[in-house]
Amino acid sequence: MSTLIIGGTGFIGSRVMRLLQARGEPVICMDINPPRVDGETGMKAVRGDVTQFDDLVDIMFREKPDRVLNLSYFLGSEHAPRTAFKLNILGMDNCFEAARLAGAKRVVFASSLAVNGQQKFFGDRAVTEDDFRHGDNQYAVHKIFNEEQAKDYRAKFGMSITAVRPANVTGPDKVRGSVDHVNCITQPARGNAISFPYQDAMRCPVHVDDVAEVFARVVLADAPKHDVYNTGGTAISLGSLAEMVKEFLPDARITFKNETGGRDISGNYLIDNTRLVQEFGVQYRPFRQRVLQIINEVRAAEGLPLVSG
Repeated sequence: MSTLIIGGTGFIGSRVMRLLQARGEPVICMDINPPRVDGETGMKAVRGDVTQFDDLVDIMFREKPDRVLNLSYFLGSEHAPRTAFKLNILGMDNCFEAARLAGAKRVVFASSLAVNGQQKFFGDRAVTEDDFRHGDNQYAVHKIFNEEQAKDYRAKFGMSITAVRPANVTGPDKVRGSVDHVNCITQPARGNAISFPYQDAMRCPVHVDDVAEVFARVVLADAPKHDVYNTGGTAISLGSLAEMVKEFLPDARITFKNETGGRDISGNYLIDNTRLVQEFGVQYRPFRQRVLQIINEVRAAEGLPLVSG
């Protein structure tokens, strides 16, 4: 049984590919800039543009994947409307329709915590997958549409399509989307100063390796019990994250312009991932360990001495 990963060379996709290969799963990486591979890796690379329906139909009928994972989308809401629409809306629908025509058994795609909107709509409780979605920016509304389109495909064609909502994914090589929590770790690791507007701004970071493991488990499942899963993460303020970084890098230069005022505009940061944990047995490494891991990965890349825990 093979898995087609759309956007397989990306931040999350490249890690999911390695996890599936380690499990002995045949993987087909589709990307507009596919990687070079050798014949012994268990991975095949094909060039394709998810916004072009003919590309997807051709690849799916030729490769006949049993499972499809779509990780091709624009992070953030700063993109031109038509550009974002083509990838986030049309590209996702192309994936669903091509998978239907080709008879793929399972489709999994990346949604986002952004669909939930601001935490203020939920008070001090963790948000579940069944809560009303208040997201109102470009990125959030596109993800809400993706979830509704998946629901329509399930209802009308009996397809198995599952959405995973990552929280604030973090890792040493993340450069797009929500990155303040990443820069709070990576810039001090390089010896650079960094400043943020609000010390009390809240995030829900989850390490990219953990998110990749979630996608791997969900896409390999024959019959998930639910249509949507929250990854969850660790609710933490940027101020508290800065203090954690300073435990490892005492000379870190992290400053804030304001102590308060950021919490109310922080988005959703309290997230319930009970259904994911109970069904798939997901357990994340302590976030403090992940912070140290990111620091040392950055420092190794920069030729700087590693730090201990």
